[in-house]
Amino acid sequence: MSDKKMTSSRRHHLKSLILQVAQGMLEQEKADIEAAKEAYMAEHCPAPDLNGDQAALMEVCKKLHSALDKIDEDRYDAEAKVLKADKEIEDLKIKVVDLVGVKKPALKKVRMSADTMLKALLGSKHTVTMDLRANLKQVKKETKEEVRKCLSVWSLSWNKSVESTPFLSSAVNRSCG
Repeated sequence: MSDKKMTSSRRHHLKSLILQVAQGMLEQEKADIEAAKEAYMAEHCPAPDLNGDQAALMEVCKKLHSALDKIDEDRYDAEAKVLKADKEIEDLKIKVVDLVGVKKPALKKVRMSADTMLKALLGSKHTVTMDLRANLKQVKKETKEEVRKCLSVWSLSWNKSVESTPFLSSAVNRSCG
């Protein structure tokens, strides 16, 4: 069955049937909720008997007020329990994050001069220029002649050391001559 494709009209028809069934289920669920509410209200809050004298009505009002007070206390207790549980959940979440640790994102390298860094740190009002090269030691560049002179002195001393060693001098003479 997986190798055959369903036509779009068939797929549309099946989708509409599923939506109709779901809509019927939602309507039934709403009706059930309304019936449950009415049954609860009939059980816990019977219709007051308003026939009678003023003393009987005052007694009914006192009963209703006491019932309201009891319900308010229960609601307050339930809210307190929920708030306590929420606070405990938040504390546990914080503990989990602390145990796992926070992964720091990889930072991108940004080329920034000392002046722009100071400007970013101090703000645009403070303009400070900093020349970091001023404190560096000045080094002269050696000229090519000095380098040649040093190389020639070194090569002469190397030649003398090779000639003074009998084994090396014979090896150099064989390779060169």
